[in-house]
Amino acid sequence: MAETTTKTTLPKSVFGVEVANHELVKRAYDAYLANARQSSATTLKRGEVRGGGKKPWRQKGTGRARFGSTRNPIWRGGGIVFGPSGNENYTKKLPTATKRIAVKQALSLANKAKKITVSDIKTTGKTAEIAKFLADNKLNRKALLVVDEKTPELIRATRNLQNVILSRATYLNVYHVINADHIVIEPRAVKTIEQWLNGGEK
Repeated sequence: MAETTTKTTLPKSVFGVEVANHELVKRAYDAYLANARQSSATTLKRGEVRGGGKKPWRQKGTGRARFGSTRNPIWRGGGIVFGPSGNENYTKKLPTATKRIAVKQALSLANKAKKITVSDIKTTGKTAEIAKFLADNKLNRKALLVVDEKTPELIRATRNLQNVILSRATYLNVYHVINADHIVIEPRAVKTIEQWLNGGEK
């Protein structure tokens, strides 16, 4: 169960930042996707493809170009020259201060779009309670629930709900903020977010 709280005001230093352009937000968004990317694709090079030990035809006298192996990269079924090896590193690093500014900008854009609601989120661990809370407040699309601490009851109540993400205040990221249609933040989490993004807590 949950009740909307109107007493908590959103600090302008976090939720009212002026965003001149979206370049920094995009960099943080792209970095999140890049860091989640797995380098699982692999291809076989010429020396790794099976077969090709026999010369396709003799060196001279056929009128055709000389070839020593059917696993030549220019042949169908041959090796791949510049394919992925599985050791690629796609990660993108952003300074901590830069990431915090990007999260501030994302939260400010969400606040400007009236996506943010400050509310207590209470549950005994039943999925139906959170589902009813979302339905009563017309949060029927992608919802991001931001809490000060994840409790076992909250985790159990939200893990089977489609399009609902439960996040700790200090683990907010641009990707989840931008993609959410509704953001519900606990009053205690608002203070934690303010301290964290203003450098008061790591």
